Parts: sequence; C-alpha cells; structure tokens
Amino acid sequence: MKCSTRMMVASLALVSLAAHAEVSVKDAWIRATVAQQKSTGAFMLLQSSNDVQIVDIQTSVAGVAEIHEMKMDNNIMKMRPAPQLTLPAGKVVELKPGGYHVMLMDLKTQIKEGDTVLMTLTVEGKDKKREVIEIKAKARALNGAQGKM
Repeated sequence: MKCSTRMMVASLALVSLAAHAEVSVKDAWIRATVAQQKSTGAFMLLQSSNDVQIVDIQTSVAGVAEIHEMKMDNNIMKMRPAPQLTLPAGKVVELKPGGYHVMLMDLKTQIKEGDTVLMTLTVEGKDKKREVIEIKAKARALNGAQGKM
C-alpha cells in the first residue's frame, strides 16, 4: 500500500508539472524616461510551451501596468488596453513599440537608462490555473533596439 501511494503521489506531481506553462522571456527592456514623465513602455519577446493568456501585470514602479495594443484605425494610430494577451503554444509573441506592449502609467519615479525594473506577469492556461513569471527589464534610451528570439 505504501509503495502504490508513493507512485500515485509521484504520478500526480508529474501531471501537475505538465499542466504548467513554461513561459520564456527574452530581451525584456523598458524605455527610459525624463524627469516628470508619468508613463513609459516595456517590451520583450515571450514564448510559452502551452496556450496561455497574460491576465495581469504588476510592478512597484508604476501605479498602473497594462498590456496595450497599438493599431491603425481609419488611418489613425490608436492605443487601447487589452484585457489579456494570448501566447499560443510554441509561437514567439513580440511586445514592441507600435504593437502590443506593456504600458506603465502613474510612474512613481524617473526610470533612468541602465536601471533594472522588476515586473511580474500572471499567465492563465485553459484550465484556469495561474502562474506568475518574474521579469527584470533593463532601461534603455528612447531608441533602444530589441533582439530576436
């Protein structure tokens, strides 16, 4: 009985691990700000082993952190909050200037080039289980360039 109980616990642990998404984050960066600036953007490359959605983002440097989307609408570039962002299994999703990005508003301090900003992304799978991913984004100058995954 003891042995089968251990095997059952081990099997459940493996099933639990398989259900978790493995989300990789590469080249996370945030746009440096000037004094008195109250918002900025953060950018990165994301890839998940399972279909998940980003459902929340937090950081201590801003009062508000949201995923935003920029797109053309009647020849006018518009930016809107996105309630969630889907990360399809195996596909790279690029958060970049002019597209999906993290918008940080109500900044509590100036973000200077070279600073490291900590953020957490909460992702949710189809099974409604959530996982929190910690991100360290390095502040770059206004024209900071991104790498590729």
